[in-house]
Amino acid sequence: MLPALVKLCCGISYPHLRSTTGLQRAAITVIGQELSVLQCWSQIQPPEWRSHEGPEAVLTSTEHNVVNPSHTSLKGEDLFYRCQGQEAMRKALELLESEEGWRPEAAVENGDVIYSKVIPGSRKVFRLEAELEASAEELYDILFVKVEEMHRWNPNIQGIKVLKRIGTETMVTHEVSGKTAGNLIGQRDFLSVRHSSKCKSHIYLGGAATQLESFPVQEGFLRAEEGPTCIVLEPLDQSRCRFVWLLNVDVKGWLPMTLVNQALPQAQLEFSRHLRRRLTSGVAPVLTASG
Repeated sequence: MLPALVKLCCGISYPHLRSTTGLQRAAITVIGQELSVLQCWSQIQPPEWRSHEGPEAVLTSTEHNVVNPSHTSLKGEDLFYRCQGQEAMRKALELLESEEGWRPEAAVENGDVIYSKVIPGSRKVFRLEAELEASAEELYDILFVKVEEMHRWNPNIQGIKVLKRIGTETMVTHEVSGKTAGNLIGQRDFLSVRHSSKCKSHIYLGGAATQLESFPVQEGFLRAEEGPTCIVLEPLDQSRCRFVWLLNVDVKGWLPMTLVNQALPQAQLEFSRHLRRRLTSGVAPVLTASG
């Protein structure tokens, strides 16, 4: 598993990654940092809602014997969510570095390109590549630190609420998609663990679906499941950044797969458009569903 991940850093993965040389150089360090914590899974007593799923529900690693010192003060549920967020990031990066199966899906005049790949289970994941007029730190602040403000500039989101914070790098959030006219999939809600990691000038944002005992499925919503998913922010210079987003989501329900595969890349392009508008304005204006 680890040798496969190192291929990402050596520039021998699929051609679209060869253009992201900064990502290749930095990824090996962040992967090492994140994988070093996986040993802590073997030290965790999972929350009661996971104990019935058996040992395969809790990832253990025999490749690393050192626990990241920054996590030694975490216990119980907090440690569980931290490790779950880091594991989601590892799996998402593994998807990004895999060579086989990526195909062009869409491209627009501003340079945004989307690639797709079929994963086991015959479901597609989508990779958006874009160049944005913003620093990695600015994007980190908008997309992670101020995640609860996202509905103010993205009308496709009704709201995001942070339910639990574990330090400054990990959080559990509840997200409700917006009731917009162009939403082909329909309104969904998501309960996710989100994790961030910084390596030199690069920033990584990972996430996946999770459960929270105090926040069960909400009446009136169909709960979709994210992940593993991630965003990679690679600085190009002081004011520009390469934005790489792996979208991996099971929308649930009985929608035709052709409709889902049409809607998800469109949602990525719309997100990019709204994010650019947010960056241009410099503030987070309150938008209506038609904005």
